[in-house]
Amino acid sequence: MDTSVANLVICEHCDAVHRRHELARGEVARCVRCQALLYRCPWLDVNSMFALALAAAVMFFIANTWPIVSLGLNGIHRSATLWGAIFAVASDGAGLVAVLVALMLFFFPLLQVILFGWILGFLRLHRRPPGFVPIMRILTAIGPWSMVEVFLLGTLVAVVKAGSIFDIILQPGIWAFAALTVLLTLVASFDLRRMWVLQRERCA
Repeated sequence: MDTSVANLVICEHCDAVHRRHELARGEVARCVRCQALLYRCPWLDVNSMFALALAAAVMFFIANTWPIVSLGLNGIHRSATLWGAIFAVASDGAGLVAVLVALMLFFFPLLQVILFGWILGFLRLHRRPPGFVPIMRILTAIGPWSMVEVFLLGTLVAVVKAGSIFDIILQPGIWAFAALTVLLTLVASFDLRRMWVLQRERCA
């Protein structure tokens, strides 16, 4: 690809064409016409982002294997996990809701972590990730549908409201979901457009 063309950036809002310039860490570039965000230079490098992706994978495993909360009433205690809640919703006849919950809270976040780790793992070795283009399309499509933070907020609200009825004990799963929310937010903050630039620079 012609380097002069590869260094051009088109504003997604007004179609103004700009030439890409190197930014200092944390700086952002905005369109001169409409002031929309064009691209940013992340605070973290590829190795740091890869480490975050690995940490997110570990937290994802813990969050989905350990109980989230334990509910006690009259000396009887029951522990709840994410998949236990999904199966309970499905058994109550809300199959569509259960499928959506499974997609947004398990499969999409899992796919996001795996694909980010896949790309960053190859880029840190200065190799082009196999399937780079379709993977980037998938990450762009599923990004808005990964809703771990919504689940965490809803769980905390439910715990507060149920506290007057049940004896509630927070389990490791809820803390893992809290850590996973932070890690996924950091990983997702890595501008996908920056991936294209890194792929071109590191795999030249």
